[in-house]
Formats: sequence, C-alpha cells, structure tokens
Amino acid sequence: MDYQRLKVAAQDGLAIITLSDPATLNAASLEMGKELHHALAAVSHGSSAARAVILTGEGRGFCSGANLSAGAGPGGGATDPDGKPDAGKALEHTYNPLVTLMRDLPIPLVTAVNGAAAGVGCSFALLGDIIVAAESAYFLQAFRRIGLVPDGGSTYLLPRLIGKARAMEMALLGEKISADKALDWGLINRCVPDAELMPTAIAIAKELANGPASLGLIRKAIWASLDAEWTQQLHAERMAQRIAGKTEDFAEGVAAFLQKRPAAFHGR
Repeated sequence: MDYQRLKVAAQDGLAIITLSDPATLNAASLEMGKELHHALAAVSHGSSAARAVILTGEGRGFCSGANLSAGAGPGGGATDPDGKPDAGKALEHTYNPLVTLMRDLPIPLVTAVNGAAAGVGCSFALLGDIIVAAESAYFLQAFRRIGLVPDGGSTYLLPRLIGKARAMEMALLGEKISADKALDWGLINRCVPDAELMPTAIAIAKELANGPASLGLIRKAIWASLDAEWTQQLHAERMAQRIAGKTEDFAEGVAAFLQKRPAAFHGR
C-alpha cells in the first residue's frame, strides 16, 4: 500500500510507524485510520520481520484527534434516518477495529508521544504497552469541548490506568495533562527530554525485539486480565505457559541459564 499519511520504516527488528500529517498535528482522518490499520495488520499477520512496533508522530504533535475539518470526526458525515448526524458511525467502521487491532497485536507496542495526544490520539498513545512521552507532550480528552464523549477506548482505558476519579477529571473537565503529571499518575511509563524521546523509545523497543516470543503472550495475558476474574486468568496463564514452553526461545533461555551466559532469543 502506498501510504499518504504514514511513514513506515524497518530498523533492527523494529517497525517504526510515524503518523505523517504535521500541518494538522497528525489529526486522524479516516484515510490515516485506514492506513494505520493496514500497516499494523501487516505486522500482526507476520508480513514483516518486526518483533516490536513503535508508533509516533511527525513534527510537533503525536496526534491531535479526529480531523474534523476533513469530515473525519466521529461519523465522517454519516446521518441517521432522522437526518441528524450519526457521530458514532466512523467509530464502528474505522476507529474501533483499529484500536482493537492495536490491543491485540502479537508483538509489543511502544508509543513515543511528542506534543499533543488529544481525542482519539490520546487513545492511540495509551494503547502502548510501554508509553514514552517527551517533556513537552500532553494528554487531552478534548471531546467535551465539542459536545461529544470520549472514544477510541478511552472510557475503558482511563479508569483502569488511573482510577475513576482521575478518569472523570480528564473526561469531564477536558484539561491538558502534562507529561510529568501523566507519569506521576501512572498514565505513562517514561517522561524524557524532547531530544531523548526517539532514542529512548528505540532503545526500549530494541530490548523488546531482542526478547523471547513469550513477550507477545505476556502482553496478551495482561490485556486479558483487565476483564478476567481470578480463575479465568489463572487458566489463561496456564494456556499461555503451554505455548511458551514449546518455543525455541524457552529452550535457549534454560540452556543459557544453566550455562551462565546471556540468552540469544530469536522470537520463535
């Protein structure tokens, strides 16, 4: 696919996907959403050799939310039989499948957040397994400013990440949450100087890419735990361990442990 609003690069076992519409602070048009789905699906289906993914934004922003000026806001111009807008239509056919794909990736996802992560862009950022933010970054649930509700999974993610009180604060007040406050709240993993954003994200992603195949199982199990009860999660761990125990990486890990040397994992 010839991407118009993304840049995709391969580096040392990584897929680096950059949202690329800097004039709009990488606002998420429907076209960008479809391109991002295509790029991540290629990774998910094994069409690339990537063992970890980095998602970031070009220029001064990560993603400023849905591109309302391009008709890509929730609904994308769709109407109900009553003639009024169906503001959820684009969620159904574009954004919800996209964020579900991000959650279900078979390999780790690192988000490198530069500048604004607003609206659905905030959801994209928070779907990272490891979230690295530049000091100038901020997180914004902007929906109340235009009379809509948080989407892209935000109403699911925020209470689980930072609790009901802070989730309500972000969603109801619509105030910017700075990167350092996001770190203090436990919303993100790292807050680094702007110049160190991509070097830090790449270093973390390389560490993940050099890890065993079980990292994909780990992320899947932790995501599943957000909805599971105790016995269900214990069973999920048991089944994941069965799969992990049959990998070449497990055999290598045990051999390296017994031989007192670093393990050389190959992701299989």
